[in-house]
Amino acid sequence: MKDRTQTIFGNIIDQKTIRKAERSKEKYLRKYGDDSGAGYLFAQEDIPALDFIGVKKLVLSDTEMPLTDNPLVVGNIRMGFGHYRISIAMASCAKALGYTPYWLDLAGLDTTGSKMIREQNHLYSLASRISQKSRLFNHLFWEPLNSEGFRQITYNASDQKNAELLAPILASLPKDVPYIATHVWPSQAAIHAGMTHVVNAIPDNWPMALHLSEGAIHAVQTPFAYLGYKMMNGFSKKPLKGIPEKDLKMVGRFVDHELLCNLEEDNRRRIARAEGEGPMRFLLTVGGAGAGFDQFLAMVRHLIPYVKKGKAAVFINFGDHEDVYAKMKKNLGNLKIRRFFNDYDRLKKYVSSLRHKDASGITAICDKDIFKAVYATNLLMPECDILITKPSELAYYPIPKIFMKHIGGHEVYGAINSRELGDGTFECPTARSVNAMIDRLISDPELYSHICHRIDTLKAQGDYDGAYECVRLAGIK
Repeated sequence: MKDRTQTIFGNIIDQKTIRKAERSKEKYLRKYGDDSGAGYLFAQEDIPALDFIGVKKLVLSDTEMPLTDNPLVVGNIRMGFGHYRISIAMASCAKALGYTPYWLDLAGLDTTGSKMIREQNHLYSLASRISQKSRLFNHLFWEPLNSEGFRQITYNASDQKNAELLAPILASLPKDVPYIATHVWPSQAAIHAGMTHVVNAIPDNWPMALHLSEGAIHAVQTPFAYLGYKMMNGFSKKPLKGIPEKDLKMVGRFVDHELLCNLEEDNRRRIARAEGEGPMRFLLTVGGAGAGFDQFLAMVRHLIPYVKKGKAAVFINFGDHEDVYAKMKKNLGNLKIRRFFNDYDRLKKYVSSLRHKDASGITAICDKDIFKAVYATNLLMPECDILITKPSELAYYPIPKIFMKHIGGHEVYGAINSRELGDGTFECPTARSVNAMIDRLISDPELYSHICHRIDTLKAQGDYDGAYECVRLAGIK
């Protein structure tokens, strides 16, 4: 296994940072044990919620089940919903291009590296929740860490050393199998395991050394990200060598095949509703940590009069966090809400019916199954008119968007990219500014139609083809 901590893309790392990285790895070895000789094997399980793309989940087993012909592995971790959503997009486009997609969640296994990921993810989630409750913590620690701390090349050195603990997980996979990672740790794990066809799909528009995985092809969604990684701009106080062209590709946004194949017709229907042929349909997504809850609650209250007048219908995906729904319901009193809780088949039938009839009222969706919870938003996107979300991975999706306040400084640049391309609004950091944007888009069909036409133009230009391109890059022999 090559030591990738000493140098990163030709940039020499100082000995103090290297020693710190080595201590970090040793800490996890002492805590969770050394499984470098474990010889992990994989069997396969169906993912019922994603049966339409035929993706198989790889699970640890005593008996190996070989991959089928023309496989492609999507390596990921669950960290919120974002990396899962991007992974589904990759699997979807792999299926559309003739591959059999396989799902490998490195955090969901019983291995040393998996336990390390879960520990770090727990700390990240805890800090994210604290940041929503403490402005001082957010200002002094969380925002700087997300925008500048993760940006430094020394941070990547530590990650590279820790990622050596993940290599045993992938040891039994064919070295040349096409592999797309939707988080840097699965990418680093694959490289340390000696895999040769690895695409590192970078989710954010703010270049950070956190996302570096030397040995993989780095796929970015925007010109801004491309320039930042090409120069490694701001990754150190000293000038750095950047990523060579062969290892860095600007591919476009990571979007599912199913969301693209009928996009023009979806936009035609959206414009018709904006011009008075039916209530405008708002889709809201809620973070599990309750991030931005007060702003979210204010939006729902603001939309209620529109719903009662038949000018709007509201769909809220609570993901797998029923406690957030209970908190909202408590604040809204006796408001009548249509519910789809752990009833995915009924939800699919209802969403399908919206193609041919008007929507109405307020609908809440929640599911304990993580795949169903994530994909409920995808189901609803083609049938909805406006997505209200923080500028996370959803900033790049082909639907008119209103952006709430970001959570973590790295998200800011997702909203900037969307507003510049014209398929979303600028970031609205307060309840007042979000509600004003809602009012404007309901009352101004010309503005709304302009956004839909921009989405059509972006599709024609290939701006939403990033997931297809990642699949093609991984499959190059």
